[in-house]
Amino acid sequence: MSEILLGSHVGMSGKEMFLGSVKEAESYGANVLMVYTGAPQNTRRKEIGELRLDEGLAYAEKAGIREIVIHAPYIINLGNMEKPEMFDFGVEFLAKEVKRAAAFHSKVLVLHPGSSLSAGVEASVEQIAKGLNQVLNTDDSEVRIALETMAGKGSEVGSRFEELREIIDRTEHREKLGVCLDTCHV
Repeated sequence: MSEILLGSHVGMSGKEMFLGSVKEAESYGANVLMVYTGAPQNTRRKEIGELRLDEGLAYAEKAGIREIVIHAPYIINLGNMEKPEMFDFGVEFLAKEVKRAAAFHSKVLVLHPGSSLSAGVEASVEQIAKGLNQVLNTDDSEVRIALETMAGKGSEVGSRFEELREIIDRTEHREKLGVCLDTCHV
C-alpha cells in the first residue's frame, strides 16, 4: 500500500519565511504542504535567497515532509483576451513562478486556468493553451502545472472537467500538465 500524502496550505512570512512554513506543516502532522512563493494577489516577490529555502528544505526532510506544492498567484490570467499586455504578463510571470517552484524542489505548481472575461469560454480555452505552450516550450524543469478546478463564478474557465480536458488536449506538452481537484470548488 502506498503512503497517503496529507497536508494543507501554509503561510510563509516573517523572519523564518519557508522554514516557518515547514514548521507549521509539521505542527499539523502533515507530510506535504502547499505554499505561495509570494503574495497571491500581487507581483512582489522576495529574492529566492531571502526565503530560507535551504533551512526549510533540510527541516522538511527531517520532519517527514515528502512533497512541497506551490500555488501560482491569482493575478495570472492566461484567458484574458481583452488586454494583450495582461496575457503577455501572465505568460512571463507564470514562467518565473515555474522557476521559483523548481527552487523549492517542488514538482507541482497549481494554477487557476484563467477567466474569459467577455471573450467566451471556447476562445479563452485556446488562449490558455497558447500561454501554457509558451511557458512549457521553454521550461526544462520537472515542475508540472496542475490546472485547478474552479467554482464557476463569473467568467472562470475550468469549472467543468471538459474545459480542463480541452486545455490539456490543446497543449503540446501534456506530460507537464495535471489537474488539481479543489473539493471546495467542484
